[in-house]
Amino acid sequence: MSISEGDTIPDATLVRMGDDGPEQVAMAELTKGRKVVIFGLPGAFTGTCTTAHVPSFMRVRDQLSDKGIDDVICVAVNDPFVMKAWSDATGADVAGIKMLGDPGAEFTKGVGMDFTAPPVGFYDRSQRYAMVVEDGKVTLLHAEENPGVCETSGGEAILAAL
Repeated sequence: MSISEGDTIPDATLVRMGDDGPEQVAMAELTKGRKVVIFGLPGAFTGTCTTAHVPSFMRVRDQLSDKGIDDVICVAVNDPFVMKAWSDATGADVAGIKMLGDPGAEFTKGVGMDFTAPPVGFYDRSQRYAMVVEDGKVTLLHAEENPGVCETSGGEAILAAL
């Protein structure tokens, strides 16, 4: 069962690339007392994720800040090395997007947004979604019906819903 508005997000541990290598990050710490957007997607360097989803949040990052959003966090079932390379390639880090790997799909499964598609080599990947989380609770959730589409979970759609 997937997470719903009003639910508390799981306290999963994700990974990011720090100055000295991979660092573990507790999602509860990133959201405690803060208002953040978390968006999940099938994978780094994949089509719609690279050409639509990440760029949509890069375009509206400043406007989201104006609406009270403290952080924008991208989560993908990838390792921190891949997430760092993808962040560098897209400019997401420069735009203020935090790129977090969920290599064991702990967070993705915890929010019930995992899927598997063997024909394309996706196992325990994330569905495409975006949520607003305030102090650990989901206040807005937009999930796509099709992982190849970025409409309701894109940056502009979340900005319009705030």
